[in-house]
Amino acid sequence: MTDRLSARAAIAAVTADFTESTAPREDTAADGPLGWTGYADSRARATARTGEHESVVHGLATVGGHRCVLVSFEFGFLGGSLGQRTGDRLEAAYEEAVARRLPLVSLIATGGSRMQEGMIALTQLHRVAAASARLRAAGPAQLAVLRDPTTGGGWATLGAGADVILALPGAQVGFAGSRVRPPGADPAAYTAEGQLAAGQLDAIVPPEELAATVGHWLGALAYREAGATAGAAYGTPAPAPVPDALSATGLPRTGWDAVLRARSASRPRAEAYLDAYFGIRLPLHGDRCGGTDPGLLCGFGLREGRPVAYVAQCGTPTRPAGYRTAARVIRLADRLGVPVLTLVDTPGAANDAEAERAGAGAAIADAFAAIAAARVPVTTLVIGEGGSGGALALAAPGNTHVTADSYFSVIAPELAAAILKRSPDRTHATADQLRLRPQDLVDLGVARSVVGPGSARTGSNRSIA
Repeated sequence: MTDRLSARAAIAAVTADFTESTAPREDTAADGPLGWTGYADSRARATARTGEHESVVHGLATVGGHRCVLVSFEFGFLGGSLGQRTGDRLEAAYEEAVARRLPLVSLIATGGSRMQEGMIALTQLHRVAAASARLRAAGPAQLAVLRDPTTGGGWATLGAGADVILALPGAQVGFAGSRVRPPGADPAAYTAEGQLAAGQLDAIVPPEELAATVGHWLGALAYREAGATAGAAYGTPAPAPVPDALSATGLPRTGWDAVLRARSASRPRAEAYLDAYFGIRLPLHGDRCGGTDPGLLCGFGLREGRPVAYVAQCGTPTRPAGYRTAARVIRLADRLGVPVLTLVDTPGAANDAEAERAGAGAAIADAFAAIAAARVPVTTLVIGEGGSGGALALAAPGNTHVTADSYFSVIAPELAAAILKRSPDRTHATADQLRLRPQDLVDLGVARSVVGPGSARTGSNRSIA
């Protein structure tokens, strides 16, 4: 697929409500800062061909009923490249988002920095990065849509630096453009699909679904709790409601009974809980360090129109990339004033050699730190296995609840017996001694309640890719 819509056609694909902002004053020399012979003529031809005077258009827009500052690249204008005037416009767009306290949405199609302006063009990346940092410090979110192509500095600033990164199918995405890659480089690594697999972006969205998806995201990302204190961008929201349990109602008799229930293949898993809890889910994917964990579901969901961020373990050992992704989501939710729901279900953190090389300890520490520092409420429901620190890293201190088919333990009973040099036939007794049953956890003050099944459900459920 090659998306070569003009800047204004790309805008029209997501909204019919766009008001262009006045472009900053343009007073650079005709042939640019380097005096590049013929540069003025190239610009004039680009304007005649596209109707634009620079490679970006920006203004105020409404997408899905939500206001934002919208930036769109014109690839037909010198390959959507970034020059000094482009930097002027991008900086103005970010500053407008700061002033109006609105999220910024970028529809990107660029080949990178403009050669005819040399180092002056390259240093525009500093300007964009600084403007992006100012917007992030002010609170509002940044959402990028990667069109074809998104390469060079445009990918490494507006694209990869966004809070949520969506891409169109088949888009070329990468720091290196097609003409500057090493010979023999795997072309799949430079596609939206390759970047998704590497955890570098959140979702690939078909063009016909883009407007709705961006609108849903703006509904989640632009959320502000009513009654924010004076001088604060975002108020402290109410905690996410505790999900209803979907399975067992009676409490387990013994510790080993609790373990067997939690390990049962028929027990409901995270996907079922999320489907019952949310009307719409918006996934966030990957750790931005080249890793993904298919055993962890993260994102924002809309529950009765209210956004809630979620981090949900799926019953597998959680990998370092999963903890890093979780920390990213929790910190984003905290910045936006959105409550967090975590679903705990893991036999423990992955402990193979690959996990150690991928920084398991640092990743788990980062997840602990993200929850410890969160100013928004974090609510946890243990829905299955609560295996040691790998589960505790995603559990909310003081606001953890458990289902009747779950357990939480400092270590698995089999491993505890082995460490204590007990014979295997004493594993069941060891499980009792660990006091890992749901009712034990409440008695110990580790959990606030044992949650039972309920009838409350929300709307029709689907995931927006």
